[in-house]
Amino acid sequence: MLQAIQGYHKDEENHWVAELVCGHNQHVRHDPPWQNRPWVITPEGRELMLGHQLNCKKCGRAAPRDT
Repeated sequence: MLQAIQGYHKDEENHWVAELVCGHNQHVRHDPPWQNRPWVITPEGRELMLGHQLNCKKCGRAAPRDT
């Protein structure tokens, strides 16, 4: 299910996590060649991606909202 990014935070390992409008969180790592997301490295890149929709697997499983 596609859900928009509404914010970000870093996890305990210093990786970026997108906060989705559905209440779930999703890692948005830039870890080439497996995950190529150079936009996550800069504040400007992250800001440009606000509102971008990601596929929320937790919604597909009807998981409760993240805290």
